[in-house]
Amino acid sequence: MASEALFDLIPTNTLPVMLSLLACVLALVAILSLLRLKRDHQQRYESLRQRADTLWRELDDLRVDQTTPFTSPALRDGKAATETSRYLTEKEAYDRIWPQVWQLHDRLGLFLRAVESGEPVGDLRLETRNTAIEARNLLNRNRPYCCQQVDELATRLIDTEIRTHLAACQYVDLVKEASTTPSTHDRRALQEKCQHLHEGEARELLQQLTEAVRSRMIT
Repeated sequence: MASEALFDLIPTNTLPVMLSLLACVLALVAILSLLRLKRDHQQRYESLRQRADTLWRELDDLRVDQTTPFTSPALRDGKAATETSRYLTEKEAYDRIWPQVWQLHDRLGLFLRAVESGEPVGDLRLETRNTAIEARNLLNRNRPYCCQQVDELATRLIDTEIRTHLAACQYVDLVKEASTTPSTHDRRALQEKCQHLHEGEARELLQQLTEAVRSRMIT
């Protein structure tokens, strides 16, 4: 009875206005939350890209200094030529693998952001798939010249990115085939899975791969 009396005090013509205002407030909160998540993701992405650029510059510096003998303990025990050749062969393999692996991670990120925002993804979907195939083929060709740790990390990273791409493609196909948009639960499940794979597992593997290559090449 008390609640009915309270509603009786609210003019009938103002109730829709109040509900509209409440909906606007909720929408504003959702938009602000989304903007904050995007900003955090961009900051993490920039930090990882800076680390990748640093590694790439360090490898470039080493490429310039290839004429200088590789100063390691092995060079002082009579095996300088063999160790130098082995070092340079391994480094050339990483020079080929690293740019392709980073391009795959970067291109997949663009694809996922397009999927989440509902933008057309036809070209990005194909480009990301081709980049993943090229990364895997490139790793297979250079696998004999990589150390075991780099080989395992690069393999796990590429496989994780491919799993992320397949999950996003499954969602895109679901949207395309359905007469209505997916439920909020389906959308959230996709976002959580892709975020876990791409921003969680893949990002951690990329960081580990960066450190592994650096430890092998920079002594």
